[in-house]
Amino acid sequence: MSKKTVNEKSMVILKLFQRVLIIFVSLSILSSCSIYQTISNISRLKYKIYSAADYKVVGITIADKKSLKDFHSIELLKITSGLVRGNLPLTFLLNVEAKNPNDGSGGFARTDLNIASFPWRFYLNEKEIVQGNIDQPVFVPGKGESVIVPIKIEFDIAKSFKEKSMDDILLLLLQIGGAHGSTSNIKLIAKPVLGTPLGKLEYPDEITIVDKSFN
Repeated sequence: MSKKTVNEKSMVILKLFQRVLIIFVSLSILSSCSIYQTISNISRLKYKIYSAADYKVVGITIADKKSLKDFHSIELLKITSGLVRGNLPLTFLLNVEAKNPNDGSGGFARTDLNIASFPWRFYLNEKEIVQGNIDQPVFVPGKGESVIVPIKIEFDIAKSFKEKSMDDILLLLLQIGGAHGSTSNIKLIAKPVLGTPLGKLEYPDEITIVDKSFN
């Protein structure tokens, strides 16, 4: 084989290698851009506490209670008995609003997101009470709209607030779940895991969710 033939083959191989390298680098850049765009879109997903409903303590509905006078004698007896035993279960539904602004406007690509996991810690009056997760994934379409993430809260209020009297506990129940109840003293600290076209992505840090505005 002549030296000229060897050189020609070497040049062909070199050119093929250069083309493969160019393609590889181009794909890497495109992949990096895609990853960056996806992460950027995920960071725009916002949360806030939308409402809390269906408060029940030892099975007693408190949504219609405005003051201590609204508790009937049988209800008070049931609550007192539970408090003495140290067993006063409180259940309610906390609705978290998730807003996905990635509707394709403002230079951001439309991105549908799926909340695959939502490990949370529930706080009442700045005290951590209970932890949990969502029962099933929640789909948040890229339409600039909001969806509700339902979270069932259940804990023993007698054990969580051992230092409080019965009247104090009843007032606390009215404050959060009565007829004029508010979620202003409630917050969630969560670390969502989102399903994306690139697979599941976990938030790098926990986020704080309150009722006044999106985080």
